Amino acid sequence: MRNPITSSRIALLFLIAAFAGSVLALHGVNQVRGRQATLQETIYITSGKTLKRLSLGYSGLLADIYWTRAVQYFGQKVQEDEPRYDLLYPLLDVTSDLDPHLIVVYEFGSIFLSQKPPTGAGQPEKAAALVEKGIRANPDYWRLYFTLGCIHYFDRKDYKAAQEAFEKGSAIPGALPWMKVMAATMAQHAGETRTAIAIWTRLYESTQDEMIKKNAVQHLAALQVDQNVAELQHRVAVFRTRTGHLPVSWSDLIAAGLLRRVPLDPINAPYRLMPNGTVQVEDPDKLPFITAGVPPGWKKSAHR
Repeated sequence: MRNPITSSRIALLFLIAAFAGSVLALHGVNQVRGRQATLQETIYITSGKTLKRLSLGYSGLLADIYWTRAVQYFGQKVQEDEPRYDLLYPLLDVTSDLDPHLIVVYEFGSIFLSQKPPTGAGQPEKAAALVEKGIRANPDYWRLYFTLGCIHYFDRKDYKAAQEAFEKGSAIPGALPWMKVMAATMAQHAGETRTAIAIWTRLYESTQDEMIKKNAVQHLAALQVDQNVAELQHRVAVFRTRTGHLPVSWSDLIAAGLLRRVPLDPINAPYRLMPNGTVQVEDPDKLPFITAGVPPGWKKSAHR
């Protein structure tokens, strides 16, 4: 029989080694911060499973640290003129390995990944993979199916996959009834602006998180701009057909009975009527995600 004192020493040595591993892991994570110039898009430890073994029961703490690093990394990249997000998915993947039940990683991380540059990484396939990983770890959390459906709908343009995600989520106990409505809408009106508005409205109404609400409001504003610009340019075309020339200002359209007042964008700034008859927003930087109404060659400011 092994000497109890010897066994205790072995156990003590094991604990010291494990603690040292934990410290090294934490130190490695901390190296990520403030080293973006020399990081060269690598992370100290890329395996969440390895980190978990070294964490000595503190994998939740490490997950929080990695999530913080991911948010910081994303924020720093958004401020760059030509951002590359090569490190974003590995950070999120490791975070979700460390704590598979940290829902914020899937809900927010997928938004970071899926949105088009410069406001996101433009990696919808990886975003979908991340959320699917979250669903496997949290099969009873129906909101992840909603997130997955949004990625398929908005960023992958895979309406069938979006319909399936909404349908599967609607079958989970506690899912709100409109999940079934979303699934049916995918089958009948996929790709229509009103469908996109309905989804962003549901997202806004169903979350308590202010960041997600803000993101939904910005997308709704962009959809409104798309509709407004198309309608205003149609009225400009009608004016030209009637008069044989383009309007000089909105006053010309108002006098012709084509408008009641000077049109305003979602942030209450007047739309600009250009000499060539096109319509632009006053400040595109204040309206993320818009695709219409932007000046030719416009590039989003890195310091908005």
